[in-house]
Amino acid sequence: MAGETVITVVGNLTADPELRYTQNGLPVANFTIASTPRTFDRQANEWKDGDALFLRASVWREFAEHVAGSLTKGMRVIASGRLRQRSYQDKEGNNRTAIELEVDEIGPSLRYATAQVTRAASGGAGSNFGGGAPRQQVAEEPWATPGSAGADAWSAPGAYGDDTPF
Repeated sequence: MAGETVITVVGNLTADPELRYTQNGLPVANFTIASTPRTFDRQANEWKDGDALFLRASVWREFAEHVAGSLTKGMRVIASGRLRQRSYQDKEGNNRTAIELEVDEIGPSLRYATAQVTRAASGGAGSNFGGGAPRQQVAEEPWATPGSAGADAWSAPGAYGDDTPF
């Protein structure tokens, strides 16, 4: 949509993502990303932390379940999404404004860690976004070489030739 503020934030999760379900059964995960800038102080010859930005974030639907099942407190993440501003009244009747990140993409940062990625079952025509019957589990990877029955030609040392496995 035109005019939206899209940003990318790198930081650490302050807690495990909190997975909830709306009254209609729609999953939503909420979490906070703490992003702290670091600068090098040449006079003191050391790194110094700046003021941390604590940004509330949310993801919806099957994406929320993936985030809640994959990310945990303290993980360094890279999140990209759209800033949303909402106004409300607190319990004392004061007007407040909150700025939150509606996440489009998120994943672990690999700067100081490694990750093992597992592809989720396809969210295509059989996905459960609008209700209906739950999706069946995918028995075989859709991009696997015919006849490989789940063997991963990329991961086995020495199991590759001049041809790509697809």
